[in-house]
Amino acid sequence: MKKKQYYINLYVLIPLIYTGISIIGVILAGQLSGHFAKYNQVGAFSFLNLIFLIGLLTFFVSLLIVWSILRPLVQFIQKTQKMPVFKNNLPENPKKITYDVQEIEKIFDNMANILGSVEARELFPDVIGSSASMRNVFTQILKVAPTDSTVLICGESGTGKELIAENIYSHSMRKGKPFVKINCVAIPEGLLESEFFGHEKGSFTGAVAQKKGKFEIANGGAVFLDEIGDMPLNTQAKLLRVLQEKEFERVGATTPIRVDVRFIAATNKDLPRMIKEGLFREDLYFRLNVFSISLPPLRKRPEDIPLLANYFLDTFQKKVNLPSSALQFLIGYSWPGNVRELKNILEQASVLADKNIIEPQHLPDSIRDQSSKIDMVEKGNNIDLNKRLTILEKEMILSALRKSGGVQVKAASLLGINQRSLWHRIKKLQIDINTLKHLQ
Repeated sequence: MKKKQYYINLYVLIPLIYTGISIIGVILAGQLSGHFAKYNQVGAFSFLNLIFLIGLLTFFVSLLIVWSILRPLVQFIQKTQKMPVFKNNLPENPKKITYDVQEIEKIFDNMANILGSVEARELFPDVIGSSASMRNVFTQILKVAPTDSTVLICGESGTGKELIAENIYSHSMRKGKPFVKINCVAIPEGLLESEFFGHEKGSFTGAVAQKKGKFEIANGGAVFLDEIGDMPLNTQAKLLRVLQEKEFERVGATTPIRVDVRFIAATNKDLPRMIKEGLFREDLYFRLNVFSISLPPLRKRPEDIPLLANYFLDTFQKKVNLPSSALQFLIGYSWPGNVRELKNILEQASVLADKNIIEPQHLPDSIRDQSSKIDMVEKGNNIDLNKRLTILEKEMILSALRKSGGVQVKAASLLGINQRSLWHRIKKLQIDINTLKHLQ
């Protein structure tokens, strides 16, 4: 049996609270002054009249204050209801906020999410993602970009570490100056120092002319050291000096060269573990890890998959559509290769797609076999009970939201719970319902 809920209009509730407080204050004041013990009938009657008048005055003053606050809010909701961007995010009856405090909280949370998504698209147009975890990354970028602090970007392969480094540079004071990218894996170990520091003519076999190194070229700008965890130990020691002293010598030279360079490094390795194994210098790690940004893997932000999928499909030469039947498999997959893997799979599926529609059968077997996070939980992976239940709950809510096109009223009906309970669960699990509306 569904429990009935009763609401009291805020126009009544708040004035009543303040009236009660004022009456209690008057009574306490009367007790403290010792008047109650000396009252005759006339005095008591006059005192009750005083309480009544103070209570009445307090009630109407409070009512006026509450009305002046809530009335503009109701008008604002009525205006925003007409905007497509706020569709399905506001109550059908704006006056409902006058008796439901949680409704006010819900409205502002939804508006904050929408405005956060708009801010993300405006400030980071080349980074696709509006989930809470990605907005946190954007906030970190905006904080560290204007400084000259060294940044260490950590994340699994394919999460977009280079793209984040580019955005740190583009929002920094060094924008417009050199931005040099160095992949520490792509350069052979024997040539790494020459690439970093440059060399003098005749310093080694094949050095037929003087060459400037990447650090010298980047003077005044920034250097991005990708896959820093794969740098050889002997080169790590020399890099440490550049970070500390801002100077180095070309290979075969003795004259130091001073540079003004900001360093941004990235890795998909567990550097603290590598330090314990003697594979990475601890002092270099602390020099690099002045400000750390951790990129969430794609499986931790499934709300961004519809946005990423639409973005990639628009860039392909063959124009195809992605129906919700195929998109559900993409959202439920664990994505060990992250965004890079998503792009490759969509490109492959677009080639195989008949009638310009990507169907589930066009996706790899690995994705169709792992149709949802529920399958992952059932397979084990040493996940404790609470985490398993959280994953199950989130997957069920995501499934209902996908089926309802992001409309919470319909999703709550599918789940057999009331809308308020669904909203609390969405907030707890940090689900961004705005991106799920792409499933309609």
